[in-house]
Amino acid sequence: MANNPLRVLVTGAAGQIGYAIVPMIARGVMLGPDQPVILHMLDIEPAAEALNGVKMELIDAAFPLLKGVVATTDAVEACKGVNIAVMVGGFPRKEGMERKDVMSKNVSIYKAQASALEKHAAPDCKVLVVANPANTNALILKEFAPSIPEKNITCLTRLDHNRALGQISERLKVQVSDVSNVIIWGNHSSTQYPDVNHAKVTTSSGEKPVRELVADDQWLNTEFISTVQQRGAAIIKARKLSSALSAASAACDHINNWVLGTRKGTWVSMGVYSDGSYGIERGLIYSFPVTCEKGEWSIVQGLKIDEFSRAKMDATAKELIEEKALAYSCLG
Repeated sequence: MANNPLRVLVTGAAGQIGYAIVPMIARGVMLGPDQPVILHMLDIEPAAEALNGVKMELIDAAFPLLKGVVATTDAVEACKGVNIAVMVGGFPRKEGMERKDVMSKNVSIYKAQASALEKHAAPDCKVLVVANPANTNALILKEFAPSIPEKNITCLTRLDHNRALGQISERLKVQVSDVSNVIIWGNHSSTQYPDVNHAKVTTSSGEKPVRELVADDQWLNTEFISTVQQRGAAIIKARKLSSALSAASAACDHINNWVLGTRKGTWVSMGVYSDGSYGIERGLIYSFPVTCEKGEWSIVQGLKIDEFSRAKMDATAKELIEEKALAYSCLG
């Protein structure tokens, strides 16, 4: 293990997703089996004791790749020298709360954390925002960390991407690893558009389009889409808690592909800064199909978009434009 350790920040580290993701990072799931890490864990003051408990468990697990643990309630200490920041901490929407109340709380959290990253993170720091509203939280973070390149600030739609892969694999009774190139367009919300028009399945007789194998456009254009869109709510209903394990796993997948690259001929979905591709307003953080190489993502270009898809892509973009306006109004 000649590699120097990378410093990985997890905010909201004492919470459900934090508790699920830190052992994955320490095991090499995120950055590979040869990459040592130093974990930086941040949480709020009321969670300080629980955070210390997580640190104790990380020490007790004796992970060979784990070269140090910082557990703190101080954003400046947490952000010092970090190479990768996984922003899990945020203010959850509670019963009876208006969207603007939630947005206002998250705007102030992300403004403060952006400032700490701006001043103290490594210059090439890669940021993944997980906390909802993820796309707009990432936009706020970008606004208040101007020296972090816009290509280094992303949000998580890989969870939705993985959910779409899972639904197709269940429907066709194939291995999930044989399904590829689904797309999540837009917002990590119930307006997202899971698109299978370019998705394929590797079969014993070569690659086949998902649409051809499913042979049920009605299901693909209705139930499949709503199942993926509403999967988070379905899990809350079943578990009485949100989807922590799958979110943590998806965050690891997102960073792993971003840092180590995507498989040739395949793409993944990431919420990234729009450059105007596919007619999406520039400057929104919008989920596109991307390929990754040498630590850089690129939006897949030239995909044919039918009318059905266009309407869905525009609807989720419209919601993001409204969220952006709401966030900026909270900034006064």
